[in-house]
Amino acid sequence: MGYQRLAVFCGSNAGKNQEYEIAAKEMGKMLAEHHIGIVFGGGGIGLMGAVADAALENGGEVIGVIPEKLMAREVGHKGLTEMHVVKTMHERKAMMAMLSEGFVALPGGIGTIEEIIEVFTWHQIGYHNKPCAFLNTNGYYDKLFQFMDHAVSEGFLSASQRNELIIANSPDELMAKLQSIG
Repeated sequence: MGYQRLAVFCGSNAGKNQEYEIAAKEMGKMLAEHHIGIVFGGGGIGLMGAVADAALENGGEVIGVIPEKLMAREVGHKGLTEMHVVKTMHERKAMMAMLSEGFVALPGGIGTIEEIIEVFTWHQIGYHNKPCAFLNTNGYYDKLFQFMDHAVSEGFLSASQRNELIIANSPDELMAKLQSIG
């Protein structure tokens, strides 16, 4: 696979369904086994902590990028390969984008959705040509994809742009899809 690092956006909470954490751990382990580093939000809790811990336990590189304001709130991870503490969320997202060759969203809240949609927008307008992917564990993002389909049918998003999103229901499927384009 041609990726050195992927940015992983995900929740600082684990969610109510234990499948989210299981998939996050599997994703972290799989990335480490494929020698793909993780660039993530730097938190040590929730799905962020799960994906980072699994990668680290399997010898993976994990780089955190966290704003000062969130360092204590998200319980900044203490055992990372590198931790960058930045001033703002804008700096965080810019650094994560700079350090990675693609983007993957695991389940998460508004922040996770905002991060993946922003980098997808950057892709749409030509700021980068990196893949944008969703790990759609238990159909978590189905309603978002329904909205995107609605945006296509209403003429606000082209079908070709919508189809550039990589969507997978399992870490194995996601890795296979990324490998096919990377």
